[in-house]
Amino acid sequence: MSQVTLGEIEKHFWLTRSVSRCMGISMTEAMAEGRLSPEKYAELVTRCRAAGCDVQCEFWLARQQNTATTAPDFCPNAEILNGLKT
Repeated sequence: MSQVTLGEIEKHFWLTRSVSRCMGISMTEAMAEGRLSPEKYAELVTRCRAAGCDVQCEFWLARQQNTATTAPDFCPNAEILNGLKT
């Protein structure tokens, strides 16, 4: 089994949070409302760290002018984030 190298936790925490904010999702509110557990939030950050799409994500974030209707297709957390949007 090969080992995956994880990216910097702080960077990927902010990438995950930034994508959610671009979608109009507050992770803090989602957790307060019980729609997202702290453990699931940690899983989102870890999945982001392992994905290797941080440069692509930074480019996507830089282009956002309005609230995004969905997470970017390349995002490993797209399904969960899109579910939090509804």
